[in-house]
Amino acid sequence: MSRAGYLLKLSRPRFWMYLAGPVLVGATFGAERLGDLLSPSVVALFAYFLLPANVFLYGINDVYDREIDTENPKKEAREARFEGQRFVPVAVTACALTPLAFFPLLPPGAWLWLATFLILGAAYSAPPARFKTTPLLDSVSNGLYFAPGAAAYVALAGSQPPALAVVGAWLWTMGMHTFSAIPDIEPDRAAGIRTTATVLGERRTYAYCLACWALAALSFGALDVRLGALFLVYPALVAAIATATVDVSRAYWWFPAINTVVGTIFTMGGLWTLVYG
Repeated sequence: MSRAGYLLKLSRPRFWMYLAGPVLVGATFGAERLGDLLSPSVVALFAYFLLPANVFLYGINDVYDREIDTENPKKEAREARFEGQRFVPVAVTACALTPLAFFPLLPPGAWLWLATFLILGAAYSAPPARFKTTPLLDSVSNGLYFAPGAAAYVALAGSQPPALAVVGAWLWTMGMHTFSAIPDIEPDRAAGIRTTATVLGERRTYAYCLACWALAALSFGALDVRLGALFLVYPALVAAIATATVDVSRAYWWFPAINTVVGTIFTMGGLWTLVYG
């Protein structure tokens, strides 16, 4: 496999929209007119969070999880296995520095969110913080996935997003991260890694995710009842998975598609408001 091909696989293409999608959502709700969505700041943020940001985020993860990943079956079929290639840390560093090129395009308030993404993205996997091995902090720190959307919102609106939107989105990311950790419970326990999911166990982790997603729906619902109704799909799904015979390792792979559909509906609602008022 070529270096470019390896980095592409490392970046988890099926998850690209987890970072790039929020840019579209934040821009839609921060824009004053439709043409704002093609502004240089939005285009730059979308391009960065589509690929380089994923190389940064997952590259750090793979470098510091090299030994742990020997026990993880996901690495065999769907993800790249880091084996000490020197070009990987170089690429990760370059991707971390790329946002410096955006300085002339973004207001200071947006830099707060870019810094949040980079700091939490590094601290999640890299020592000494390594939040991913600290129960609860591993979940809370995944608010970093909201940061791209907040940066795009500020870039166009010139002000910070509503507090309820920040709370709702942060809770959603906490639930999504912890749900995604359920298939890793046994590999993580075998490697001696403590996470929110390994501490709670599968059944209580379902309850934790349900609580995060229910509170997220309430927060969004306080902004707009239609948003609250849309986000109720997540507690409903986790309740269904927990009580059905579906293997969570299989259900986990449904969520990129589910999140894309929900994100599209969310964005289309914002576009409707932008166009028709």
